[in-house]
Amino acid sequence: MKILVVGGGGREHAIIRALKQSPQCTEIWCAPGNGGISYDAHCKAIPATDVDAMVAFAKEEAFDYVVVAQDDPLALGMVDALAEVGIPAFGPDKAAARIEASKVFSKNLMQKYGIPTADYAVFDDPAKVIAYVEEKNKYPVVIKADGLALGKGVLICQNHEDVTEAVKEIMLDKKFGASGNHVVVEEFLTGPEVSVLSFCDGKTVKPMVSSMDHKRALDGDQGLNTGGMGTVAPNPYYTQEVADRCMKEIFLPTVAAMQAEGCPFKGCLYFGLMLTPNGPKVIEYNCRFGDPETQVVLPLLESDLLTIMQATTNGTLAETEVKFRNGAAACVILASGGYPLAYEKGKEITGLSEGQLPGCADVTVYHAGTALKDGKLVTNGGRVLGVTATADALPEALKKAYAASENIHFDKLHKRSDIGARALAAMQ
Repeated sequence: MKILVVGGGGREHAIIRALKQSPQCTEIWCAPGNGGISYDAHCKAIPATDVDAMVAFAKEEAFDYVVVAQDDPLALGMVDALAEVGIPAFGPDKAAARIEASKVFSKNLMQKYGIPTADYAVFDDPAKVIAYVEEKNKYPVVIKADGLALGKGVLICQNHEDVTEAVKEIMLDKKFGASGNHVVVEEFLTGPEVSVLSFCDGKTVKPMVSSMDHKRALDGDQGLNTGGMGTVAPNPYYTQEVADRCMKEIFLPTVAAMQAEGCPFKGCLYFGLMLTPNGPKVIEYNCRFGDPETQVVLPLLESDLLTIMQATTNGTLAETEVKFRNGAAACVILASGGYPLAYEKGKEITGLSEGQLPGCADVTVYHAGTALKDGKLVTNGGRVLGVTATADALPEALKKAYAASENIHFDKLHKRSDIGARALAAMQ
């Protein structure tokens, strides 16, 4: 089969490396891809959000299957557009992608179907947000932009000034454009966070191995929020008991709710969960694989990814095996100095051979923000590389990932030194 993966980050690189292991996969492309991905797939420089150009390319090249890995093209209806020209794809259609593309849609869905989540209110008037929060007078409080905001549209407010600033940024200055026309104001939940990716075919849901993300830029969970500075899998807080409860109270009801609303979800449904003192609650849904969660989850997958993906498209997931190996994976992100704020690009990356570290066993380097310039690999984004290691147990996986990362160099490289520390503490 000839396959196209839409996107160009570390997540897409992990998907490509997993798909290449399938005997059915004979040719693989990535659009737009990146420097490091070009060692593993043919890359075509089409923006992921250019639905018309992408569909025209897919048709012209006669792809058998397209994996739409990024949130924006899913929200724009790329899967629908591909279906119109007869090309099957992995990912939800536009109606189902609203579960991530609109926080208002997802919160209302949870309320209607009794899926546990934080208490909330929805507003389109900035003055009313401020009045509501003042009346409640309960801090911290969470303010979320309704639409997609590159993972930056969630603000935790500690006081009145923070609320005023958040409202100004999202609703008045329109930092995220139309995504800020409505906001969701939410109670602040506490407890360990868990990410669970799952495969869905509209009626069946099969969870993948759980993971733990590290969102803050600096050690000790300090600094600004980022797209994620590292991940570990499995998440030690996600016990079998918790997993069973989530399946019954969250996963199955969500899939049934989407079916009942006339927009069955097919693809990868990501559950961002908080294990509160009152049980597991949904913080957010994503309509696609998480980044960098994918970089620890897929390396542990034993079953054929392409077979599973096709089963989600065809509605045959119930009879398809989804098996993960026992063991652990850890991913450490190497970022550009200054990320998530301003950073420089074009720094030469040394220590890699064809994008990998051949001397390090059980280690894969996933490329997020790299480019090839005059035959040299250079930095081209905030998050540059993800170094993933697998092992029988988490301490060993972390040790391998950190040791391997020491071989990679570029100017102003920044990484956290404590990825997995919380998970290790929880395992004691």
